[in-house]
Amino acid sequence: MAKRGGRRGNSNRPSGNNGYNGGYDNGPQNYDQGPRRRPPSQFKVRKQKRPGRGFWGTITYWGAVLSLWVAVIGVGIFIWVASDLPDPEELWRKTDRPSITYVDIHGQVIERRGAADAPPVDLKTLPKYVPQAVMAIEDRKFYHHFGVDIFGLGRAMLTNLRAGHVVAGGSTLTQQLAKNLFLSSDQNLKRKAQELLLALWLENKFTKDEIMSLYLARVYFGAGAYGLQDASERYFNKTPQQLTISEAALLAGLLKAPSKYSPVSSTERAAQRATVVLNVMENEGVITHAQRLQAVKEPLRFVENARGSNIGYFLDWIEPAVGTQIGEPTEDIIVETTLDANQQAYAEDAISKEFNANFKTLNMGQAALVAISGDGGVRAMVGGRSYNESEFNRVTDAKRQPGSSFKPFVYLAALERGETPYSVRIDRPIKVGNWSPQNYDNAYRGSMPLISALAQSVNTIAVQLAEEAGRDAVVRVARRLGIRSRLEPEPTLALGTEVVSPLELTSAYVPFSNGGAAITPYGFKRIRTKSGKIIWERPAPSPRRVVDDGNLRNMNLMLKQVVDAGTARSAQLPGYMVAGKTGTTSDYRDAWFIGYTAGYTAGVWVGNDDFKTKMNKVTGGSAPARIWHNFMVNAMKGTPPRAFLLPVGAPLNEQAFPTLPTDSDAQPIDSPAIVGGDTTNVVAVNPQPNVGANPAPNAEAAPNEPQQEVKSIDQIVKEVQGQKN
Repeated sequence: MAKRGGRRGNSNRPSGNNGYNGGYDNGPQNYDQGPRRRPPSQFKVRKQKRPGRGFWGTITYWGAVLSLWVAVIGVGIFIWVASDLPDPEELWRKTDRPSITYVDIHGQVIERRGAADAPPVDLKTLPKYVPQAVMAIEDRKFYHHFGVDIFGLGRAMLTNLRAGHVVAGGSTLTQQLAKNLFLSSDQNLKRKAQELLLALWLENKFTKDEIMSLYLARVYFGAGAYGLQDASERYFNKTPQQLTISEAALLAGLLKAPSKYSPVSSTERAAQRATVVLNVMENEGVITHAQRLQAVKEPLRFVENARGSNIGYFLDWIEPAVGTQIGEPTEDIIVETTLDANQQAYAEDAISKEFNANFKTLNMGQAALVAISGDGGVRAMVGGRSYNESEFNRVTDAKRQPGSSFKPFVYLAALERGETPYSVRIDRPIKVGNWSPQNYDNAYRGSMPLISALAQSVNTIAVQLAEEAGRDAVVRVARRLGIRSRLEPEPTLALGTEVVSPLELTSAYVPFSNGGAAITPYGFKRIRTKSGKIIWERPAPSPRRVVDDGNLRNMNLMLKQVVDAGTARSAQLPGYMVAGKTGTTSDYRDAWFIGYTAGYTAGVWVGNDDFKTKMNKVTGGSAPARIWHNFMVNAMKGTPPRAFLLPVGAPLNEQAFPTLPTDSDAQPIDSPAIVGGDTTNVVAVNPQPNVGANPAPNAEAAPNEPQQEVKSIDQIVKEVQGQKN
């Protein structure tokens, strides 16, 4: 019997390599089917499995990776946050307290401000209820947290979420010390992180008593008072050691909102806030019930703000620049400002007079005024009706639509392309794209010269001129004269729809009054020590002409016509040549008048802060022009009338100005009589002003006498409640 064929014993397999079929008896083989394939292995090699990490091993591994990345990112964030932190080591080294005294152009002291980096307060010399009042209302857990109150932050966040906006803060006294006194006021993530880091550093470096000492020495109490020493003197004319419980409560209550709760701005609000503080002090066991009752019945003898005016707007404007120049002063500093205290008072009185008479009828909420000399020195600045009510400076920081007060830049662009005051345009319906400008009274007057169109503030002709000259050309003219805000070349540009501040708009009118030179407004010209050493002095200006002589004369002629026979007749000053332009925005949200005499320019804005409330048909020729007039009537007293440049042969009141300007009167741009504005009539600054003593708030009152009726906290609160009922 033949053997069964197998892989090794198959005798029938063909000889030779080509006959090998890989061990498969699948019939005849086709040897031309392609390359041979290697037979599969008879034994499978099993791969050894690597031992797994398991669930917890995986968690541990990725946790380690994540931790490493978090550490790397954390180090990077720390370096970024800490890169420009101040050196807290310097905080305790301050042993002297240099003051800064501000004087006006006549050498009169207008303000003395203690430096914000005063030496720490000696807590041992204070009545215990003074720091306890601050802790009771600002940080009850001060002695029990590590610089950050986690639970307080959580409560504040929950309260804010429920309210839908920020109504509560969770910062500790340590955080406030870092935020308000050592960091910028910028609201961003980096500053908040720096605040937390610095708070932790302070807690680690100093004791709680030392932190409290620093806080009381540096915190802002309003009315220009930094630190407990300044605040005690400013509000009560006494030292911190002499403060009563009610006075300590009132000062502690100021910290939440110094301007709002200042007794200078509102006795009622200050008393109500002090009552809240006293209640908390009793609840926290700082004072007894009997002490609280005695405190609310104790007469409050506070004195008015020594400034007695809105000069704070001006000082707040120049203070950062002053700080940049003086750095860390080691002795008392005197800053010679450009302000004229008399004209500042005139400006405040002019606004008060208008508002007292008409603000309810006209529904006006706020006003701003700035006066600038021919070389750019700011002589008066009123940033609002009351600095104590609102420290927001509407002269420098408010951006509003100028309306028709922007039109002089349009007309100057037209003059620069060859037009004259007597070029004729037609007041008629026009269309720019899909927009059709309308006149104030919705009427059209037909053909008229440009001088009449500007005097009557005709919108259609202003738009025509802007389109003819090119909107970009109008923007360039405005920039050249002093507008710094962003201006978009939109079709409505000619009607003043782009926002500007009163300071920059008024500054841009100055070249019309000073002979054609651009200026940069400034507020101080010299800084020196009390011993006389000059620290910084403003360099002599290099006038830059931005309006040529012919166009300047024509612009003055047209803007003079606005006051003589146009929309600004309320601004006329008997015996003085006046020019300017009114401005009124849609729905009466803003009203302006910017006017000037030879070498002196002032701008007035009125409106409401909320951008929504409409005034009652207030135009630039009404309240703003009246405020300007009332200010300038007093400001120009004692100043001889001077004529600004007009075209030769232009009509002029010869009786008021016996010497008519001619071509020979066109002085060069660096002539002091024109460029310097009022430099020909400047009163010399007293080289050694009397800065030896702080002037009393009221020279007729005894130092310790109140400036008004003396009432207790309880009396004031009851009066307010009675008025409400």
